[in-house]
Order: sequence, then structure tokens, then C-alpha cells
Amino acid sequence: MEIDRAIRESDDKRLKTKYNNAIYVIQRALALYKFEEVAFSFNGGKDSTVLLHLLRAGYFLHKEKPDHSSGIPTNCDLKFPLRTIYFETPSAFPEINSFTYKTAETYGLQIEIIRLDFKSGLEALLMEKPTTAIFLGTRIGDPNAVGQEQFSPSSPGWPPFMRVNPILDWSYRDVWAFLLTSKVPYCSLYDQGYTSIGSIYDTVPNALLCISDSSCSKENFRPAYLLPDGRLERAGRAKKCYPSACGDGPVLSNGLNNVDSHQTSTLTASVIAVGDEILFGTVEDQVGPSLCRKLHSIGWAVSHTAVVRNDIDSVAEEVERQKSATDMVFIFGGFGPLHSDVTMAGIAKSFGVRMAPDEEFEEYLRHLTGDQCTGDRNEMAQLPEGITELLHHEMLPVPLIKCQNVIILSATNVTELEVQWDCLVESKNCSSQLRLMAPFVSKHLSTTLSDVKTARCLSQLCLEFPDIRIGCYRKSRMGPQIVSFVGKDHARIELAVQALPLPTNSGPLKSKLDNPTTAHSNHNVLGTRGFAPCPDSDGKRRFLNL
Repeated sequence: MEIDRAIRESDDKRLKTKYNNAIYVIQRALALYKFEEVAFSFNGGKDSTVLLHLLRAGYFLHKEKPDHSSGIPTNCDLKFPLRTIYFETPSAFPEINSFTYKTAETYGLQIEIIRLDFKSGLEALLMEKPTTAIFLGTRIGDPNAVGQEQFSPSSPGWPPFMRVNPILDWSYRDVWAFLLTSKVPYCSLYDQGYTSIGSIYDTVPNALLCISDSSCSKENFRPAYLLPDGRLERAGRAKKCYPSACGDGPVLSNGLNNVDSHQTSTLTASVIAVGDEILFGTVEDQVGPSLCRKLHSIGWAVSHTAVVRNDIDSVAEEVERQKSATDMVFIFGGFGPLHSDVTMAGIAKSFGVRMAPDEEFEEYLRHLTGDQCTGDRNEMAQLPEGITELLHHEMLPVPLIKCQNVIILSATNVTELEVQWDCLVESKNCSSQLRLMAPFVSKHLSTTLSDVKTARCLSQLCLEFPDIRIGCYRKSRMGPQIVSFVGKDHARIELAVQALPLPTNSGPLKSKLDNPTTAHSNHNVLGTRGFAPCPDSDGKRRFLNL
């Protein structure tokens, strides 16, 4: 059989593995169900085209005894008798329709055309003819693939049948490797830059394949198989933005109505560290505090930080709480090949999806680990199904991972965080969600007055300036008390400092203003007594969340 021969003569070991697994699923289905009660749903797209030829190969391998010298069936002239159903809609591309009918003629498909929606069509089909199993070209990453296995009963409320998904674990690259290696025809739209074809109303050529040519007024596109990142195959389909990413959702404001909204608008983030070693006190977390400072430097408020165990349920519960409570969740630790690296599995559980292999990510890992990665599958390439996006950057050997509004950082120290943060801020994929806001600035004052003497006046000040975060702390038990003023408006901070209602029997005040664009400056503030300058031990700007 020409398909089987082409794959077995290929040097692509991954393709051979995927092919053998798919053929096994097909042969198992043909052994489990009566042939006349099995159908194949064909829609003219690349995935169903792959499945068509896998079914042809699987059927012949199932029916015919192979030539023991070559391992290939000797009789390849048999027609392919599997019932084929095609849901024809007015919104389908003409090229899809013509390709479907031509394919049916070429391979002798017993095609049944249904002009109803998918659910109604299946109900009519099952009433007319007993159908216990239907082969589908569903792949991981498809919107309807979440929760499915290679054999999955139909969903509640649907006609009862077994969904058989031979290429469920195939990637975009696997699909094109098969089509090009087998040299079978496919719909011409894929040579015009279309990478995922829906209806004529929601599908355009993928802009990532556009060929820039100033001399030509018409846009030209490279073929679909040249798309460098298969995760972006649906970039040519109409998409809805994540609410907070588009700026349409509610934004918190820590200011008053008469204060500039640009200066006061704030998005919130939570930071989760995963690691028993932090909870045991074996190591001190430096990544978390550094990440908080970086978030404040771009105007984000960190509303919650947490450290959780290396436990799937612990990770899932914390992510579940924070992904709906804040605009963005940053999580680090627990990512790698060890038994304790459960972060990705915990995230998957919090979203109610399963872990599934990702070929693009696996390619990066193989390039990084080389011969250390053995076998057909790298467990580190198992990512949450259907919700994962890779954030690429030329400075990163392996892309960062984002699952909706959860960003996973692999940094284990501050130096690695510096690199990943810079790449994250520059990432085009993430810039719409990680919006750069007006940064926080802060002012720090120190006093030797007791807590009792400062408590009442600071409480009064908090009522007068609700847009300024006013906090107090001491570096040591007997050391001076440091009062911090944090906000987004320099003028408001100055007003709050000047309005500080403290006793008048102390000397003049000197303070330090932390500014994201200039160095520290010491200056006198009139009308406030009992305070002195607050030196920064590290000489760096501080962005506090008190």
C-alpha cells in the first residue's frame, strides 16, 4: 500500500511512531465494531485528509495478509468501502467543497452528504443507519478536544456513539510531515497561506505567512507547511480576547475621581512560588521579592504572594483561587523532570484540562538537552491541553509558557529572572496582557517617635489620602520606624507627606523619594517634624506594596 510504504521508507522516526500508533487505534476500532456500523467524518481539511489516508492504510493492513518479505499487503486494488459523511454548509469555502467531491471520486468513497448542523445531522444519520463508532480528525489543541481520549463516548445530550480519534496526539508539524511524505493531494487553500480553515466568515490567510513585497499591491502568502510555530495555526481564525488582556475588563483604581486615571489605574498580579525547600527554610526565596519589584516598576499591584508545596493539589488550589482574583498569575518553581516538579500538572488541574504532549516545546527541549533526552516522548513536553501558549524570544533557549492568564517562569535565581522578565516584557504574544502602566513611586521617612505617637496621625492621613498606600516597618526592634508612601502620583505623595500631622517639637524633616526614572534625592519638606532621611542600604529604588 503506497501510504504504508512511504512512511516506512521515511527517515522521520517521530512520524513513524505517530503513524504506527494511529494505525493501531484504527485496527483496534475495526476489530471492536461491525464494519457496516462504522463511519468516517470527512470535511476536506488537512486533519481529515490525514485521517482519510490513515484509514485507507489501516483498512488494507487490517484486511490483507502482508507479504512476509516486505511487510506490505500485496493486494492494493481493493476499494475503500468505509462510510464517509460530509456536512456541507453554505458557509464552506468553494475550494473545500470541490476538493471533497474530487477526493471522494478519486478514492471511491461512499460519501453521504448531510446539509444539517453537526448534531442534527448525526441524529438523522443514526436514525437511518445504525452507527456505533465514528472516526474523527480531532487533534489536541482543537477547541472541542479538551477531555477527549482516543476512544471517547459522545457527550451527554448527543446521539450515542463512540468517537474514535486516531490522530488526537498529532501536532501541526506531524500533520504536514505525513501529507508531504505521503505525497497525497490536499486542499489548495493551504498553499495560499490558510493554516486552519473554518467558514468563509471567520477564516483568513495566516498573517505570519505573509510575504512582504512593497512592489506588489496584492498580499502573497507562503504555504501552510512553512508556518514555523504550529501553535499559531489558528491565528487566521477570528478570536476573542481575554477580557483583562484587551483592557475592556475592570481595572482597579487606588485614586480619587479628580486624580489622573492614567496615573492611578492599576492591574493586579499574584505571585506563587512552588517548593518544599522554601517552606522547610532550606533555601531563601529571592525570585519572588524581585518579581514583585519588577511588577511594581511597570505599574502592577501585587495583591497576593504564596508559597505552596510540591503537590499537585496544592498548586491547583492556589492557582484556582488566584487566576480569577487577579489579572495575571506568575508562578515559578516545580518545573522540570523530577518527581517533585508538579507545577504544570497542578495548573492543568486548576483549569480542568489534562496534560498532553506538545511537539514544538519538545523540539526546544531536545535541542537544549541533546542526548540526555531519550525515547519518543519527553515528559517535560507534557503541557496543559488546549490552553497553553509559548512565548518565544531570541534570548531564550526555551520559550516561556502561558496558560490563559497564568505565566510560568523557569527562573531559579535573580539573574535568570532578569533575562526572562526582559523577554516577557518585549514579547509580542504577551504585550497585550502584560500592559505597561504608570509605575509606582515611593517616599520613605524615618522617625524615632514611638508607634503609639505615630499611630493616630497616620490613621488620619490614610483617610485623607486613600489613593496613597501608607505603611510602617522597622528593620530592627530598637531601630527607627520607617514610614513609606507609595502611589503613582508624585504630587499626591508630596501632599500626603506635607499633611503629616505630627508633634511640633522635633527638628526639620529630610526624606527620600524613590523615582523610576531618576536617582534618589534628599530634600527638605516643610511643615513636618520628627522625621529624618531614610537611607537605602542597597542604593536601589524601592517599590513597596504595604
